Amino acid sequence: MGQQNLVKHRNIGIMAHIDAGKTTVTERILFLSSKIHRTGEVHEGSATMDFLEEERERGITIQSAATTVEWKDHTINIIDTPGHVDFTAEVERSLRVLDGAVAVFDAVSGVEAQSETVWRQANRYGVPRICFINKMDRAGADYFKAIQSIVDRLSARPITLQLPVGEEKDFRGFIDLVNQRFYEFDEASDGKAASEKDIPADMLEEVELRRHELVETAAEFDEELLDLFVEDQKIPLDLLKRAIRLGTLSMEITPVLCGSALKDKGVRFLLDAVLDYLPSPLDIPPVQGLRPREDTVETRKPSNDEPMCLMAFKTVAESTGDLTFVRVYSGVLSKGVRVLNPRTGKNERIGRIVRMHANKREACDSVGAGEIAAVMGLKNTITGDTLCDENAPIALSKITFPEAVIAMSIEPAKNQDRDKLTEVIGRMMREDPTFRAVTNEETGDLVISGMGELHLEVVVNRIKNEYGCEVVTGRPKVAYKQELSNSKSLEIRYVRQSGGRGQYAVISVRFDIVDTGEEQFEFVSEIKGGSVPREYIPAVSAGIKEGVLGGGRLGYPFVNVRASLFDGKAHDVDSNEHAFHAAGVQAFREVIQGNSTLLEPIMKIEVRVPEEYLGGVVGDLNSRRGEVSEVEALGDQRIVRGLVPIAEMFAYSSALRGATQGRGSYSMELQEYRAVPRNIAEKVLGEDS
Repeated sequence: MGQQNLVKHRNIGIMAHIDAGKTTVTERILFLSSKIHRTGEVHEGSATMDFLEEERERGITIQSAATTVEWKDHTINIIDTPGHVDFTAEVERSLRVLDGAVAVFDAVSGVEAQSETVWRQANRYGVPRICFINKMDRAGADYFKAIQSIVDRLSARPITLQLPVGEEKDFRGFIDLVNQRFYEFDEASDGKAASEKDIPADMLEEVELRRHELVETAAEFDEELLDLFVEDQKIPLDLLKRAIRLGTLSMEITPVLCGSALKDKGVRFLLDAVLDYLPSPLDIPPVQGLRPREDTVETRKPSNDEPMCLMAFKTVAESTGDLTFVRVYSGVLSKGVRVLNPRTGKNERIGRIVRMHANKREACDSVGAGEIAAVMGLKNTITGDTLCDENAPIALSKITFPEAVIAMSIEPAKNQDRDKLTEVIGRMMREDPTFRAVTNEETGDLVISGMGELHLEVVVNRIKNEYGCEVVTGRPKVAYKQELSNSKSLEIRYVRQSGGRGQYAVISVRFDIVDTGEEQFEFVSEIKGGSVPREYIPAVSAGIKEGVLGGGRLGYPFVNVRASLFDGKAHDVDSNEHAFHAAGVQAFREVIQGNSTLLEPIMKIEVRVPEEYLGGVVGDLNSRRGEVSEVEALGDQRIVRGLVPIAEMFAYSSALRGATQGRGSYSMELQEYRAVPRNIAEKVLGEDS
């Protein structure tokens, strides 16, 4: 793809809280762009982008799905992302490689819990976005209240481009404040068509006020527009659009539009806004990475003439080999070429290249800079890996994923399926970076962990239904962690003599409690004068790390550990890497004796209930060791926000349904880890001993 074509290229994601209408918006985009000829519905299990059996049965998006559409001589790559927090990894890896996003909000509920999460993710990756206030025809829809919730809860600066005409069931169109025209939806065509009219006389005053606010805000981003605005001159349409675009790309403002995707209202204007205000690959700063083993900064511009550089952001494990989704940042990726994976230091050969439309594929020979495609046949590439030209190596920053919060044991119902289960779980771990499986060294049990009950429930159902492997699971358990209670220094002597060469290692290590961020463990060498030979220091680090991840007797991994090796001794004959590794393991084993604190995941919770059930819901949360921080009124609904340990929240969905006659809903996401109260910790330790 040439530079000229890249101007007419968009890579966008559709993101929102569960049930705000993301997949329905995507479905209408596919229909309007003639990608499909009949719209499917999420509630009927027939949406194009929800193609997994689990998605169709549950009516929710579980996996992000990619497609490409053509609109007004532009090419738009779209990724429809999940809204449930248990599948937030799909949003994380999609936003990492996208240039822009459409944030969908329910006009009744405004900003909801997962809306905040995906908004923070987009901020972290510097993704400009526009907002679509959906479901404007629902009872209780309030456009300006929804916009105010974007200000209050997301600390964003929305800029209103459209003014709805009519509300709830009488929603019939909108005023376009940019070109000052009224667009009325044609009800006979289910809203697909809209006739352009003069602004109704009774709205002229409000439109003038809102238009003035729009131009005043946009003028901050364009000197020419500012001069015209100050002099009260006529504002050219292209100049106003340019200013709004500049403000959007700088992420200082967020354009807001309205509609009802289910009724096909407003989606074509949303597509126009994607072209007008969201970035092309040329609007994104050149991607930066490090040159492997040298740690010097390298940059790649979105040009076919640059050395090839791409990121693998999603893997689908198939029986014929992995299908790897890639974003090409520079150069041209062609079928049959060899690429370098800086993480492994090995080359891979590109097999088939395909463009995706949900679960359908279209083969192609090459893809250029700025494009998204999928590659078949990669053997050692995982999510977050960079692939590049071996003569111009670069490693892009990795994608970070949240920690698992619950775990359960799993075993095959039939002993002969043990190998099959191991293979299936290996596949699923390649696909989903937040799904983990380890064997408990003490019991020999296979333990799987994930982001929540729904996450593991979906995984288990897929193992049974997609792969035909019947399994038996234990009850869900909390994915606890541990931390050192106190800093401590100790000397370890690992000396073994049994005839012939012995084993000799002496190390002095100081263990401290520090915030290590995303890493659980930090190792520092303070050795001076070679008291521990340089070649043995990595073995000490590896031994301590083994203990940190192993979690001692309880098996819960440790976090926030810094180990500083400050002294030691070696023997000319009997010292070796094995001895120093064993000394590291022993050092950690000894430092945790009577010196560990159990940590539990604390979840941020948002519960929505009718007012009459508020007291019971708050009382129930308090009884679950919850801390209610805020109760907000939204019509006859009450939104309860607070923190609660996940240990107290198993099977909460059925408890909430029972307490609210099925009218309550909730969402949770990990907020932090905290020390478990002593009485609870004793109970947990008693169960695990």
